[in-house]
Amino acid sequence: MQSPFRLDGKKILITGASSGIGRATAIECANAGAAKCVLIGRNMAELEATARMLPESCVGTIVVCDLSDTAALEKMVVSLDRLDGVVCNAGINKMRTLQFYTDKDLNNIFSVNCFAPMLLIKQLLKKKKLADTSSIVFTASISGYSNVSVGNGVYGASKAALSAYMKYAALELAPKGIRCNAVHPGRIETPLIHSGMTDDDDIKKDIERYPLKRYGNPEEVAYSIVYLLSDAAAWITGTDLVIDGGRSLVN
Repeated sequence: MQSPFRLDGKKILITGASSGIGRATAIECANAGAAKCVLIGRNMAELEATARMLPESCVGTIVVCDLSDTAALEKMVVSLDRLDGVVCNAGINKMRTLQFYTDKDLNNIFSVNCFAPMLLIKQLLKKKKLADTSSIVFTASISGYSNVSVGNGVYGASKAALSAYMKYAALELAPKGIRCNAVHPGRIETPLIHSGMTDDDDIKKDIERYPLKRYGNPEEVAYSIVYLLSDAAAWITGTDLVIDGGRSLVN
Protein backbone atom coordinates (compact mmCIF):
# COMPACT_ATOMS: atom_id res chain seq x y z
CA MET A 1 0.00 0.00 0.00
CA GLN A 2 1.11 3.55 -0.74
CA SER A 3 2.07 5.42 2.42
CA PRO A 4 -0.35 8.27 3.22
CA PHE A 5 2.65 10.30 4.32
CA ARG A 6 4.00 10.49 0.77
CA LEU A 7 3.22 12.96 -2.02
CA ASP A 8 3.48 10.54 -4.94
CA GLY A 9 2.38 12.16 -8.19
CA LYS A 10 1.37 15.46 -6.60
CA LYS A 11 2.10 18.92 -7.99
CA ILE A 12 3.20 21.38 -5.31
CA LEU A 13 3.77 25.14 -5.55
CA ILE A 14 6.27 26.66 -3.12
CA THR A 15 6.86 30.39 -2.71
CA GLY A 16 10.15 31.63 -1.31
CA ALA A 17 11.80 28.53 -2.77
CA SER A 18 15.19 30.15 -3.35
CA SER A 19 16.57 29.48 0.14
CA GLY A 20 15.90 28.43 3.72
CA ILE A 21 12.62 26.76 4.59
CA GLY A 22 11.28 27.14 1.04
CA ARG A 23 14.26 25.38 -0.53
CA ALA A 24 14.17 22.61 2.08
CA THR A 25 10.43 22.19 1.51
CA ALA A 26 10.90 21.78 -2.23
CA ILE A 27 13.60 19.16 -1.68
CA GLU A 28 11.55 17.20 0.87
CA CYS A 29 8.40 17.36 -1.26
CA ALA A 30 10.41 15.87 -4.13
CA ASN A 31 11.94 13.25 -1.83
CA ALA A 32 8.40 12.34 -0.73
CA GLY A 33 7.42 11.59 -4.32
CA ALA A 34 6.03 14.87 -5.66
CA ALA A 35 5.95 14.74 -9.46
CA LYS A 36 6.40 18.49 -9.88
CA CYS A 37 7.51 21.39 -7.71
CA VAL A 38 6.76 24.90 -8.92
CA LEU A 39 9.55 27.03 -7.43
CA ILE A 40 8.62 30.68 -7.01
CA GLY A 41 10.92 33.49 -5.93
CA ARG A 42 12.66 36.64 -7.09
CA ASN A 43 16.21 35.31 -7.57
CA MET A 44 16.63 33.22 -10.71
CA ALA A 45 20.11 31.93 -9.82
CA GLU A 46 18.99 30.71 -6.39
CA LEU A 47 15.84 29.11 -7.79
CA GLU A 48 18.00 27.29 -10.34
CA ALA A 49 20.19 26.09 -7.48
CA THR A 50 17.10 24.73 -5.70
CA ALA A 51 15.96 22.97 -8.89
CA ARG A 52 19.34 21.26 -9.21
CA MET A 53 18.91 19.83 -5.70
CA LEU A 54 15.72 17.99 -6.61
CA PRO A 55 15.88 14.31 -7.55
CA GLU A 56 15.40 13.46 -11.23
CA SER A 57 12.00 11.96 -10.43
CA CYS A 58 10.62 15.46 -9.76
CA VAL A 59 10.25 18.24 -12.32
CA GLY A 60 11.39 21.56 -10.88
CA THR A 61 9.63 24.41 -12.68
CA ILE A 62 11.15 27.83 -12.01
CA VAL A 63 8.93 30.91 -11.92
CA VAL A 64 10.51 34.28 -11.17
CA CYS A 65 7.78 36.49 -9.76
CA ASP A 66 7.45 39.37 -7.31
CA LEU A 67 4.33 38.25 -5.45
CA SER A 68 3.75 41.78 -4.17
CA ASP A 69 3.12 42.84 -7.80
CA THR A 70 -0.56 42.01 -8.27
CA ALA A 71 -0.47 42.06 -12.06
CA ALA A 72 2.59 39.80 -12.18
CA LEU A 73 1.01 37.43 -9.68
CA GLU A 74 -2.20 37.13 -11.71
CA LYS A 75 -0.25 36.50 -14.92
CA MET A 76 1.83 33.84 -13.18
CA VAL A 77 -1.25 31.99 -11.87
CA VAL A 78 -2.76 31.80 -15.36
CA SER A 79 0.32 29.89 -16.55
CA LEU A 80 0.09 27.21 -13.84
CA ASP A 81 -1.13 23.63 -14.08
CA ARG A 82 -3.70 22.37 -11.60
CA LEU A 83 -2.09 21.99 -8.17
CA ASP A 84 -2.42 19.48 -5.34
CA GLY A 85 -0.61 21.60 -2.79
CA VAL A 86 0.50 25.17 -2.12
CA VAL A 87 3.12 26.33 0.38
CA CYS A 88 2.97 30.08 1.05
CA ASN A 89 6.43 30.49 2.51
CA ALA A 90 7.91 33.75 1.16
CA GLY A 91 8.61 36.25 3.91
CA ILE A 92 10.73 39.23 4.89
CA ASN A 93 11.60 41.02 8.11
CA LYS A 94 13.07 44.32 9.25
CA MET A 95 13.74 44.85 12.94
CA ARG A 96 12.37 48.20 14.14
CA THR A 97 11.16 49.42 17.53
CA LEU A 98 7.73 51.06 17.62
CA GLN A 99 8.86 54.66 17.20
CA PHE A 100 11.13 53.95 14.24
CA TYR A 101 9.22 51.86 11.72
CA THR A 102 7.98 53.71 8.66
CA ASP A 103 5.01 53.49 6.33
CA LYS A 104 7.34 51.79 3.84
CA ASP A 105 8.35 49.16 6.41
CA LEU A 106 4.69 48.42 7.16
CA ASN A 107 3.72 48.20 3.51
CA ASN A 108 6.68 46.04 2.48
CA ILE A 109 6.45 43.53 5.31
CA PHE A 110 2.67 43.14 5.23
CA SER A 111 2.68 43.02 1.43
CA VAL A 112 5.06 40.06 1.25
CA ASN A 113 4.18 38.23 4.47
CA CYS A 114 0.40 38.57 4.45
CA PHE A 115 -1.20 40.27 1.46
CA ALA A 116 0.70 38.30 -1.22
CA PRO A 117 -0.44 34.89 0.15
CA MET A 118 -4.01 36.18 0.40
CA LEU A 119 -3.95 37.42 -3.19
CA LEU A 120 -2.23 34.25 -4.42
CA ILE A 121 -4.96 32.06 -2.94
CA LYS A 122 -7.62 34.37 -4.38
CA GLN A 123 -6.19 34.01 -7.89
CA LEU A 124 -5.66 30.25 -7.59
CA LEU A 125 -9.33 29.87 -6.64
CA LYS A 126 -10.62 32.23 -9.34
CA LYS A 127 -8.58 30.48 -12.03
CA LYS A 128 -9.58 27.03 -10.68
CA LYS A 129 -5.98 25.94 -10.19
CA LEU A 130 -6.55 23.98 -6.97
CA ALA A 131 -7.49 20.32 -7.19
CA ASP A 132 -10.16 18.83 -4.95
CA THR A 133 -8.65 17.62 -1.65
CA SER A 134 -5.67 19.94 -2.18
CA SER A 135 -3.78 21.36 0.80
CA ILE A 136 -2.52 24.87 1.51
CA VAL A 137 0.19 25.46 4.11
CA PHE A 138 1.21 28.91 5.34
CA THR A 139 4.56 29.59 6.99
CA ALA A 140 3.73 31.84 9.92
CA SER A 141 5.94 32.27 13.02
CA ILE A 142 5.94 31.99 16.79
CA SER A 143 6.53 35.76 16.63
CA GLY A 144 2.87 36.02 15.68
CA TYR A 145 1.75 33.27 18.03
CA SER A 146 3.37 33.51 21.47
CA ASN A 147 6.96 34.75 21.26
CA VAL A 148 6.95 38.54 21.66
CA SER A 149 10.24 40.41 21.47
CA VAL A 150 11.39 44.03 21.18
CA GLY A 151 11.73 45.33 17.63
CA ASN A 152 9.76 42.56 15.98
CA GLY A 153 6.28 44.06 16.13
CA VAL A 154 5.59 44.57 12.43
CA TYR A 155 6.85 41.11 11.47
CA GLY A 156 4.93 39.46 14.31
CA ALA A 157 1.75 41.35 13.45
CA SER A 158 2.03 40.30 9.78
CA LYS A 159 2.41 36.65 10.75
CA ALA A 160 -0.45 36.84 13.26
CA ALA A 161 -2.65 38.27 10.50
CA LEU A 162 -1.59 35.45 8.18
CA SER A 163 -2.52 32.85 10.80
CA ALA A 164 -5.93 34.47 11.30
CA TYR A 165 -6.52 34.48 7.54
CA MET A 166 -5.62 30.80 7.41
CA LYS A 167 -8.50 29.96 9.76
CA TYR A 168 -11.04 31.87 7.68
CA ALA A 169 -9.72 30.25 4.52
CA ALA A 170 -9.94 26.81 6.15
CA LEU A 171 -13.59 27.38 7.03
CA GLU A 172 -14.59 28.74 3.62
CA LEU A 173 -12.69 26.15 1.59
CA ALA A 174 -13.63 23.06 3.62
CA PRO A 175 -16.78 22.40 1.51
CA LYS A 176 -14.50 22.22 -1.55
CA GLY A 177 -12.29 19.65 0.17
CA ILE A 178 -9.38 22.11 0.35
CA ARG A 179 -7.48 22.14 3.63
CA CYS A 180 -5.58 25.12 5.10
CA ASN A 181 -3.05 25.01 7.95
CA ALA A 182 -0.11 27.03 9.23
CA VAL A 183 3.26 26.14 10.67
CA HIS A 184 4.80 28.42 13.29
CA PRO A 185 8.58 27.97 13.36
CA GLY A 186 10.86 29.34 16.01
CA ARG A 187 14.30 30.57 15.02
CA ILE A 188 15.63 28.54 12.10
CA GLU A 189 19.25 28.32 10.95
CA THR A 190 18.96 30.27 7.71
CA PRO A 191 21.07 33.08 6.17
CA LEU A 192 18.55 35.56 7.64
CA ILE A 193 19.74 34.71 11.18
CA HIS A 194 23.31 35.74 10.36
CA SER A 195 22.46 38.72 8.15
CA GLY A 196 23.57 41.25 10.76
CA MET A 197 20.15 42.02 12.26
CA THR A 198 21.28 40.25 15.47
CA ASP A 199 24.86 39.99 16.76
CA ASP A 200 26.50 36.72 17.78
CA ASP A 201 26.23 37.35 21.54
CA ASP A 202 22.49 37.97 21.27
CA ILE A 203 22.11 34.78 19.22
CA LYS A 204 23.94 32.75 21.89
CA LYS A 205 21.73 34.20 24.64
CA ASP A 206 18.61 33.55 22.59
CA ILE A 207 19.55 29.91 21.97
CA GLU A 208 19.75 29.41 25.74
CA ARG A 209 16.03 30.21 25.92
CA TYR A 210 15.23 27.20 23.75
CA PRO A 211 14.71 24.08 25.89
CA LEU A 212 16.40 21.96 23.19
CA LYS A 213 19.36 24.40 23.23
CA ARG A 214 19.55 25.01 19.51
CA TYR A 215 17.75 26.64 16.63
CA GLY A 216 15.87 24.46 14.18
CA ASN A 217 17.03 23.39 10.76
CA PRO A 218 15.03 24.23 7.61
CA GLU A 219 14.33 20.58 6.84
CA GLU A 220 12.76 20.10 10.29
CA VAL A 221 10.08 22.59 9.32
CA ALA A 222 9.86 21.10 5.82
CA TYR A 223 9.04 17.66 7.24
CA SER A 224 5.99 19.10 8.99
CA ILE A 225 4.91 20.95 5.85
CA VAL A 226 5.15 17.72 3.84
CA TYR A 227 2.98 16.02 6.46
CA LEU A 228 0.30 18.72 6.20
CA LEU A 229 0.39 18.44 2.40
CA SER A 230 0.00 14.67 2.53
CA ASP A 231 -3.08 12.50 2.77
CA ALA A 232 -1.95 11.53 6.28
CA ALA A 233 -3.28 14.95 7.34
CA ALA A 234 -6.55 14.59 5.43
CA TRP A 235 -8.64 15.40 8.52
CA ILE A 236 -6.54 18.37 9.66
CA THR A 237 -7.58 21.89 8.70
CA GLY A 238 -7.51 25.26 10.42
CA THR A 239 -4.60 24.18 12.63
CA ASP A 240 -1.56 26.10 13.88
CA LEU A 241 1.40 23.72 14.19
CA VAL A 242 4.15 25.13 16.42
CA ILE A 243 7.68 23.94 15.56
CA ASP A 244 9.98 25.74 17.95
CA GLY A 245 12.12 23.37 20.02
CA GLY A 246 10.01 24.21 23.06
CA ARG A 247 10.65 27.98 22.89
CA SER A 248 6.97 28.84 23.44
CA LEU A 249 7.14 27.01 26.80
CA VAL A 250 9.50 29.64 28.19
CA ASN A 251 8.67 33.25 29.07
